[in-house]
Amino acid sequence: MTETVDIAQLANLLQEAAAREILPRFRNLGTGDVRMKTEAIDLVTEADEAAERLIKSRVAEFAPDAVFIGEESTAADPTLLDKLADATLAVVVDPIDGTFNYAAGMPLFGVMASVVANGETVAGIIYDPMGNDWVIAERGSGAWLCKADGSQERLSVSVGAPLEALVGCASTGFYEAEDRRTIMSNMAKVRIATSYRCAAHEYRAFAGGHFHFLMYKKLMPWDHLAGALIAEEAGAYVARFDGSPYTARDIDGGLLVASDRETWTLLRREVFVK
Repeated sequence: MTETVDIAQLANLLQEAAAREILPRFRNLGTGDVRMKTEAIDLVTEADEAAERLIKSRVAEFAPDAVFIGEESTAADPTLLDKLADATLAVVVDPIDGTFNYAAGMPLFGVMASVVANGETVAGIIYDPMGNDWVIAERGSGAWLCKADGSQERLSVSVGAPLEALVGCASTGFYEAEDRRTIMSNMAKVRIATSYRCAAHEYRAFAGGHFHFLMYKKLMPWDHLAGALIAEEAGAYVARFDGSPYTARDIDGGLLVASDRETWTLLRREVFVK
């Protein structure tokens, strides 16, 4: 139990939403079921909205005092985001992270939720509908892969490596063109820098020790609160570009996640310099 939200119940709810609203529509979206929000790579589908409605209604039943902050709810009412920093308790949800992949029929998407108490992220969940498993963290309790058969595996980040051997994910799309050219040129210094266009799976892979770093420019809470906590609980060094801690109040300032502080500092100096 975290504050007044039962994390197991919340995890099962994400599974229910996927089973009822997301998976039946996967590769079955009809004309009009996919819409553009701000640009051609920023999409929303009928599955996003239906899943969020289900999650919101269930959260209202078992955590009626929690402020609900969903990506699609906030798209309809941007003032919801203002309530997060001062909420005694909040549940933050991304009904489908990786909507671009989902709409394209690619099986790389997830359902994310975090619990925020008095401005601090205290729990995070990333559910993979295709694998039917969860990565879960509660502050101070480590990060865990929880499988559908009930077994659990504690997660730990990779050890650091020389700059030229580092492997990670970097989201460069929100940089201005000139800065993006600089960052992308600098990324030639590492072994591999890629992007899944799905923070859910990037955080899962990182927490499982498969990447050395993650970098994001834009910080919407539904995209990063759960993953950042999971990364920290798996042993990572997580900070905004200026070195300050990442909190539920932050929607800008960039985020760099690395295996350790030394790797974070190396990447900030040599690669992510803007």
